[in-house]
Amino acid sequence: MLNRLGMEDARLSPHVPTSVALMRLLDDAPADRVSLAWLIGRLGKRSFGLLVLIVAFLGLAPAVAMLAMLLLPFPAIQMVLGHERPNLPHFLARQSIPTRRLSRLAAWSIPSLRRMEVFIHPRWPTPLEATKRLVGLTILLLAVTLIAPFPFNIIPTLVIILIAFAYLEEDGMLLCISMVAAALSFSITAGTVMATMRATGFLERLWTGL
Repeated sequence: MLNRLGMEDARLSPHVPTSVALMRLLDDAPADRVSLAWLIGRLGKRSFGLLVLIVAFLGLAPAVAMLAMLLLPFPAIQMVLGHERPNLPHFLARQSIPTRRLSRLAAWSIPSLRRMEVFIHPRWPTPLEATKRLVGLTILLLAVTLIAPFPFNIIPTLVIILIAFAYLEEDGMLLCISMVAAALSFSITAGTVMATMRATGFLERLWTGL
């Protein structure tokens, strides 16, 4: 068992492009449904980055967007706390999606990742633990913005994908760009919240109540 786990970790080492790691996961996936527990067991040392990336991609699909929104805070908090691997509650770990749906998502995402990997590669090295905590905190804050039912929720989801990809590829330059994108996403969400409050008269009622 230990040898098998070691082989899986080697297969998903940081030097393997993310698109290749996802393809290997799909090759080993069960024929009918894929559970989160199965995914975590197969992700190896890249478990946090790949789990966040997969869940964020799932968040782009309307049918499972709510599940993705509920899942994202768990790995994000554990990254902030410095855990080595994600550990989801049992009721979430046993959640599953049809393998066919995951395959369709991969058919769309993997070619895009391959094109990005031409330009994205390890550079601007950063301390691993510090980077993990920063990435986890940023993803957690972005996940919180997904709770509000605003039409711009696609933006934080895409930013989370960008951050997870930069973290996986150890690309410090892309990570810096991703953090700027996260700040812009926060600004858009804040602006949308303020505009909604003005439109509904909430601020006026609050001011009158004070």
